[in-house]
Amino acid sequence: MRVQRKHVLAGGMAAVAAATVAFGTGLGFAGTTPERASVCQGSVTFSAEGGAPAATSDRFPVGTRLRVTNLDNGRAATVTVTGPSGSCVLLNAAAMDLVREPGKNVVRRNLVERLDGPAGQPAGPGSGETRPGYAQPGAPAQPGGAAGRTVCGGPITFSGEAGAPAATSGQFPAGTRLRVTNLDNGKAVTVTVTGPSGSCVLLNAAAMDLVREPGKNLVRRNVVELLG
Repeated sequence: MRVQRKHVLAGGMAAVAAATVAFGTGLGFAGTTPERASVCQGSVTFSAEGGAPAATSDRFPVGTRLRVTNLDNGRAATVTVTGPSGSCVLLNAAAMDLVREPGKNVVRRNLVERLDGPAGQPAGPGSGETRPGYAQPGAPAQPGGAAGRTVCGGPITFSGEAGAPAATSGQFPAGTRLRVTNLDNGKAVTVTVTGPSGSCVLLNAAAMDLVREPGKNLVRRNVVELLG
């Protein structure tokens, strides 16, 4: 009888434990709530544009509202897309100031959410519309046989990364060589892609210094060529 009683008690405790876990999971206690999906991948940087908090994008049309959260400090900014750029989301100076950590010009750990339209479904250009820098997410350009052609559109900015001239990219794999030319001053730099970012091409500080005009953090008129 003692053995049976122990089995009954053990079975009762197991049932209570299972019910507690199920109850806790339903309330989110067990950490099973799915993480929110980001509509942009890679680091977020800024263009140094003035004005109220806003952003430009190569994936979302003008008027789209996005919320950008810095996961390292929990700070967030809600911005409206005002035009095209070479990035999934490129903040202006005011928006970057709302989310950045002191002294940093790039937000590596971030969450970008679309506040209007289908979450996680970037909108392409409208019928008959071609926007600079537009690229379907998840469809990187294919380098094979395309050397020498222009591969990115929209303004180019930089990440503030140190080191020899280099770049990161959301379209080209590490090791790809690109030549970036500033059409306003004729200066050019050849860079190798070292990793991913949220832009077609995002220069580091040394590369930007070789092509920028004094006091400007953005190269609006540019040509980006694939060298192989």
